[in-house]
Amino acid sequence: MATYKKRGGKPKTKVDMQQSIEDGSTTAEVFNSLDEGVSKTEQWVIAKQKYIFIFMGLAAVLILGFLGYDKYIQEPKERTAMNDMYTAQTYFDEAVSSTDKDSLYTLSLNGNGSKYGMLDIAEIYAGTKAGNLANYYAGMAYMNMKDYVNAIVYLNSFDTEDDVLGPIAKGGIGDAFVQLEQLEDAYDYYVQAAKLKTNNYTTPIYLYKAGVIGLKIDKDKKALDYFESIKTDFPDSPEAKNIDVFIGKAQAEIN
Repeated sequence: MATYKKRGGKPKTKVDMQQSIEDGSTTAEVFNSLDEGVSKTEQWVIAKQKYIFIFMGLAAVLILGFLGYDKYIQEPKERTAMNDMYTAQTYFDEAVSSTDKDSLYTLSLNGNGSKYGMLDIAEIYAGTKAGNLANYYAGMAYMNMKDYVNAIVYLNSFDTEDDVLGPIAKGGIGDAFVQLEQLEDAYDYYVQAAKLKTNNYTTPIYLYKAGVIGLKIDKDKKALDYFESIKTDFPDSPEAKNIDVFIGKAQAEIN
């Protein structure tokens, strides 16, 4: 079975990461005194002010150039990327509720010949919001197709500050590791998902999963902490419904 080992440094590219999965590779003194430093700085400014003004002018040009790039190049690229992503996203959405899931997820990933798929979007529009989001969709599509290695690759490439998508992506990696029977790694990602963005939806889910896996890998005290956190902090969550049973299991393992 192909395995993914996250330890030993994060591969720089998707190709490096996938190869890693398939191979099973798991300050000198700066100044003497504040007064002396200030004095020397003042002397330098007086002597070099002509060049400083030139430098400042160049910096202003560079900043304006960056703003122009953002407005006239990056923004149109973002719009084009989102437009090109529409068909792939439609296939993905249809797959969620379809009986022919694999076929639709494949179309979402690879496109239909005339329209890009998520894999194309992630590569062609790398550096855009759409390209980043395509990594998430690709990862989730692979998860649903039970290709757990590629699910990890693409979900690891997804970066977001979103309160929900961020934890779900981390948790998805944890789910993939469970399927690959790498429970230590699954546990690590569930803990990351639970702590990434605290909210009433994802946090109890991943606290629960971290607790369940924790019991399997002899992290009983940690598991108990996670279960008790669900009971105390998220009493209205679905995970809290039978949490006393799991608290009892964890306490029994500890004793």
